[in-house]
Amino acid sequence: MILRQRRFLPNLSLLLAFDAVMRRGSVTGAAQDLGLTQSTISRLLQSLEAQLGQSLFTRHKKRLTPTEAAQRYFRDISGALDIIQRAGMSLIANPDGGTLDLAVLPTFATRWLAPRLPDFLSQNPGISVNLATRFSTFSFETEPFDAVIFFGRDDWPGAKHLKLFEERLTACAAPQFLATHPIAQAEDLAGCVLLQLATRPGAWADWFAGQDATRPEGVSGMVVDQFSMMIQVAISGLGVALLPDYLARIEIAEGRLQPILRPGVPGRGAYWLAWPDRKAGLKPLEAFRGWIAARMARDGVHADQA
Repeated sequence: MILRQRRFLPNLSLLLAFDAVMRRGSVTGAAQDLGLTQSTISRLLQSLEAQLGQSLFTRHKKRLTPTEAAQRYFRDISGALDIIQRAGMSLIANPDGGTLDLAVLPTFATRWLAPRLPDFLSQNPGISVNLATRFSTFSFETEPFDAVIFFGRDDWPGAKHLKLFEERLTACAAPQFLATHPIAQAEDLAGCVLLQLATRPGAWADWFAGQDATRPEGVSGMVVDQFSMMIQVAISGLGVALLPDYLARIEIAEGRLQPILRPGVPGRGAYWLAWPDRKAGLKPLEAFRGWIAARMARDGVHADQA
């Protein structure tokens, strides 16, 4: 059994005062946030320093400057406070069921996951799902997530993986763009603006290879950081989008974009669900894994666990 040493576990009021001063950069701002007086905030900081046996601030003419040790402590404490707050929110919002905290790519969340979540929730009453967007790799040890949906390879640090589907690429453009830039072969893209996602620098090369063609001379590029932005730019007629096929099909079905040449060209990488081994037995996560694998099978995609 782990015995928690009280010296290293300051009262929550001390930590909240410290967190507020670090976030706002002043005692005055912290006092406003917490509804306390400046003198109370100062006393709480002094009590925290006394308990830890460390000076966290240098003081000069009533101005506080955090030490390097304070900066390190703040990074750890702010993450811990986020976890405590999230746990309280989950308990209040869903006292009788489980909660799944899921990190996910923003466009995947809005265009694929969100329309299907009611199906999951109806099959699993009592479970709630909290969603937050993340673009880059993080550590499950420092972020309060039970799982993540990401694009790439099955190499998330310290995690188990379930492959959702491999990426296939479809080029498409707005009907008004194609009316003035008819494209019957890859060479017709010369002079066109090719829209590219910042995290997929080799995607157009894969697409041209899938057309048994090489990239023609005279094409220019525009780099964006989200597929949702790329879609809107393409709908506006500013260039040719290269989208994951599951996104392209939505826009094509709704008539906002039209496919160009051969659709569904194999790309590099896949969409994955990943989770830390210590969360593997979490009931909401088990339910979500089973549900999303079944949805992939229903959509004609096979999900593989790694």
